[in-house]
This record gives sequence, structure tokens and C-alpha cells, in this order.
Amino acid sequence: MSDVSLENAPFAIREYGPDALRQAFRKMCLIRKFEEGAEASYMRGLIHGTMHLSIGQEATAVGACMPLTDHDKITSTHRGHGHCIAKDADVSLMFAEFFGKETGYCKGRGGSMHIADVAKGNLGANGIVGGGIPIAVGAALTARQLKTNEVVLCFFGDGANNEGAFHEALNIASLWALPVVFVCENNKYGMSVSTERSTAVKNIADRAVAYSMPGVTVDGNDFSAVAEASHRAVARARAGDGPSLIESVTYRWRGHSRSDRNRYRSKDEIEAWMERDPIRRFAALLTSHGVVDGAEIIRIEESVADEIDRALAFARESPSPDTAEVTRDVYAPAPQ
Repeated sequence: MSDVSLENAPFAIREYGPDALRQAFRKMCLIRKFEEGAEASYMRGLIHGTMHLSIGQEATAVGACMPLTDHDKITSTHRGHGHCIAKDADVSLMFAEFFGKETGYCKGRGGSMHIADVAKGNLGANGIVGGGIPIAVGAALTARQLKTNEVVLCFFGDGANNEGAFHEALNIASLWALPVVFVCENNKYGMSVSTERSTAVKNIADRAVAYSMPGVTVDGNDFSAVAEASHRAVARARAGDGPSLIESVTYRWRGHSRSDRNRYRSKDEIEAWMERDPIRRFAALLTSHGVVDGAEIIRIEESVADEIDRALAFARESPSPDTAEVTRDVYAPAPQ
């Protein structure tokens, strides 16, 4: 670390050591490069179906997961690649899943929206809007009943805050003081509908008061702000004081999905948000406090690019599933 005083430094600089901060920066770069690689593969016809990219939202995924242990759990969304990587997913297995290969996380059956890695605490992405919210509450109830001291971090988008599952889940989580943290990634649009046109309250975090839990709105492109909010909420949950709601205001640079013609947003709006690039902002924070220098940033970016190249090669060379096993893992084995 440099001689810069930490007294007035942002939370992340005060709370985490250089190694953890460098690893967080690397994860953010890895998310960006993974999604750019996935996008390029889709355009070349190597990936079929669709995908939902979170380019521009990297600080929310990585910052929110900073206080989690290997045993803590997350639930994700249809736009969940960043969450998977933030919870230490293997990008080779992720690409293999995208490519529909046997070596993928779900053996090529799940694709972009259904990656799960239970061994790392990732209970899975979900193609249903708000689908992961009640799952997170169930996992938190399990943690409480088994006295594991685990916390569940529940990611969902702004569109999910108007689903019935959101309100039901927050109510029961608060009523039972469950160890769950609700993280709303408010990227301003649910498909093509802005939050201003879909949500009555100004801030989604304002809805926390209805369920007697803390609610806070943070700049989702500021890694330190997200990490600080998550740190406090996770500590509260682990102490047995119940859930919290974090609204992380961010922006997706790409359309809702690969089929989105993106006619509901102006070029000026997109460019203005791109100027608030969370990766560039985090790099500036780290360099200003002597955690990294320009040369190390280049080394990290180069190592990430190499990892993505190897992962893509692994996915391309992996075997496709055997069509004779199309029903494997669909049905539970018959009782003996």
C-alpha cells in the first residue's frame, strides 16, 4: 500500500487488503471479458438461443459478494454470468455450458440462464423473473434451522420488484428474521420499460420499510459503495438480526437480450452511462491508493484475456452430449 492516509479512504480500501482488492478487480475484468467472448461467439453462430449480458454492471456482482464466505449462498437471475464469476465459477465450464457441451455446468442442458454451482454456494441462475427470491428465503430458513451461520445473498432485477414473490418473500424473511440479503440490480429497465414507468416508488429500497427491514440505495457502479452496503447487511444477517434490502443502481450497456433492437434508449443515455464504467472507476480508486499501478493493471488484463482464450478453446474442443442420454437427470431414479 502507498503512504496515502486511510482515514478518509473509501470503505473498500479501509476494509480489504491489497490481495483481496486485486482479486476483486480481476474478477470484474473477467466478467467483462467473459461476456464479450460470449457475445462474439454468439455472433459467430457458436452459441444458440439467447443470452442476457451484464456488461456495465460488474461492480454490483463483485462488490456484493465481497463479504461472503465459501459456505454462504447466492441465488441469481437470467442476467447472472457476473454473479457466477463473483462466486468463483470456472469460466471454462461456463463457456462449455453456453456451447451445449457435456463438460458444462449442467452438462450442456441449461445454457446461459441456468448455470448453478452448488459446491461454490451458487444455487443457480433463473429464467423466471423473481424466481430466485423465494428460493433464497428457503435457503436462509435452512441455514437458520441447521444453525450453519450461513448467509444467502439474493440477486434480482428491478423488474422483479413488482412481482408478487418479491413482496411475499420479503415479508416472511422479515417475520422470521432470516439471514438473507436482497440485492436489487436496478439497471433502469425491465426489458424495454423504465423503472419510472413501472414502479410507483422513487427508490426500490424505499419498499424495505413496509417489511420492517433496512433499505439502502447505492451507486451500483461504485465498487466500494456496493461492498460497504453488502458488508453491513451480511453482518446484520449473520448476527441474527434479519434481512436487508440493497438497491444497486447501475446500467446494462447492451440490450435486454441478444434479440433486443434497443430502440427505447437514446445513444446519449447509453454513452453517458458508459462514461461511468465501473471497471475504470475501480482501477482509478486502486491506483490512487497505491494498491496497483498501471503496469499491474495491464498484467491483470492480459492474464484475464489468456484465461478467456483457454476457456473458449476448452469449450470448443469438449464433446457434445450423447443424444441417447437426452432424458438423463430429467427423472429421479425409481425407488428400489
